[in-house]
Amino acid sequence: MTNPTPAAPRINPSILAADFVNMQADLARIASADFAHVDVMDNHFVPNLTFGPQMVERIQATSPIPLDVHLMITDPDRWAPGYAELGAASVTFHLEAAADPVALARRLRSIGARAGVAIKPGTPQQPLYEILDEFDQILVMTVEPGFGGQGFMPETMPKLRALRDEARRRGSDVWLQVDGGISDATIAQAAEAGADTFVAGSAVYGADDIAAAVTGLRDRARAASLEA
Repeated sequence: MTNPTPAAPRINPSILAADFVNMQADLARIASADFAHVDVMDNHFVPNLTFGPQMVERIQATSPIPLDVHLMITDPDRWAPGYAELGAASVTFHLEAAADPVALARRLRSIGARAGVAIKPGTPQQPLYEILDEFDQILVMTVEPGFGGQGFMPETMPKLRALRDEARRRGSDVWLQVDGGISDATIAQAAEAGADTFVAGSAVYGADDIAAAVTGLRDRARAASLEA
């Protein structure tokens, strides 16, 4: 049996690396990307504080591309549906924080958002196998959540490969996303391990030509996935 043709890589720039004072302009600069990745942190689940619902609502209203919201918050069972109701295309919550991840995923889908679940570097992936079909996206954190600019953790790649293999075994079309330290130097490694959706912050917003940076990352990921 041959493996299916890899999906076209998706590049989701993290607006955590954008200029918060000029957010509308910095959203316009990533119009060639696939999604705008929005990190919501509550200073409880992770030791940092970023956006809340009102800011996400304004980002949703001005972004030229769909929002990929990543909730690094406690009690996502209560708060995550609100982000879907704001119109976010994708809402990802942490497995470690959810009381009933399946019920929450179903609620997000019923509102109209793609349902995603994230796991920290130290969280095993095996509990996701039996509930894989409940999710549209699985986010494997390649850094510890909570801060931008961290170094890529290659020790998370076996987990990503295992999820890819299990998804293939089950015939699942779930997206496999990576977030943390993704750059020209690391994206091929993640793509080879099975990722098809890539969050990149400083690698995009730190570039002189943002559109070229997005294209370059996408091309590197595509080439690596074809070789895998």
